[in-house]
Order: sequence, then structure tokens, then C-alpha cells
Amino acid sequence: MVNAGSPPDSGALPDGRSQGRLAFAEAVRRALAAAAREGWPQLVLSDPDFTDWPLGERAVIESLQAWAGHGRQIRFLARDFESLRRQHPRLVQWRVLWSHLVEAHAVTGSAGAELPSALWSPGWSMERIDPVRSVLLAGQDAARRVALRERLDACWQRGSPSFAATTLGL
Repeated sequence: MVNAGSPPDSGALPDGRSQGRLAFAEAVRRALAAAAREGWPQLVLSDPDFTDWPLGERAVIESLQAWAGHGRQIRFLARDFESLRRQHPRLVQWRVLWSHLVEAHAVTGSAGAELPSALWSPGWSMERIDPVRSVLLAGQDAARRVALRERLDACWQRGSPSFAATTLGL
């Protein structure tokens, strides 16, 4: 993702305001590649349904695979995980393999309406402030990162466990 007037940098994390579905998807790819490269200890991925996220792409799963390891944690927040299951089968398989690192909550009702479309880490965050137009803000700004984490934590508290690694049946 490149801000207007900036030269492209294939590995740089987005910083500032950007717009468009392609820019958003590229920001997710770069963030997960950086998480693997830099060993980010925590990730929070939040979206009503993850429809626009490139989570089923081979490169994204390779980044998650490289990131996964001892002491890492990833949380998923969504209103419903059914579209994620249908659209991103590679992620579902990865989730089964790394179930001990993954937690997921479904956030329904009025709390689900407040669910941000965002990717958070301890040192960098990204949020789609206008999901319809895919307008996003990204960067290392500590105040914005802390405020986003507080909203994500509030949604987490109002959610309930979902997106299980296995399905039990009779």
C-alpha cells in the first residue's frame, strides 16, 4: 500500500491514511509478513465477517505459519465466522494446526454493530474507519493503538467463544 506521492516499498508497513479494497488487502498481507519477520507476540484481527480480507491466500498462510510459535497469541473477533469458514479454507486448516495459539469470539447484538474492522499488534495497528469505501488508518501511533485495543477488548468481553478448531458431533 502506498500513500499518494510515496515511492513503492514492497516490505514497508502502511503508515497514514489509504483507501480501496486492494490497498486494504495489501496492508493485511504486509502486516502479517511483518508479524512473522519481526516476531510480533500478539495479533488481533477483527471484522464483522472477514469477507474482504485475503486470509485464504497461500502467502498469508505462509506468513501466519512463519509467525506461529511459542509465546504467540492471535485473537479473531467477528459477528459470525461462517463466511470466514466458507471463503478461507486454508485459514481454517491453519487454525486447526495452531489451535493452541488461537482464540476467537463472536460478537453479536448491539456489541457486534460496534465491532471494528482492524488488525492490532503491540507496535502497529490498522483500522478501516470506513469499511464501505475501505478507508483505513494505519501506523505506529501509540494513542490510536491503545484506543483501538480498548475497543477491541470491550468487544471481546461482550463476545462468546466461537470458530472452534474442531466440530464435535454425535
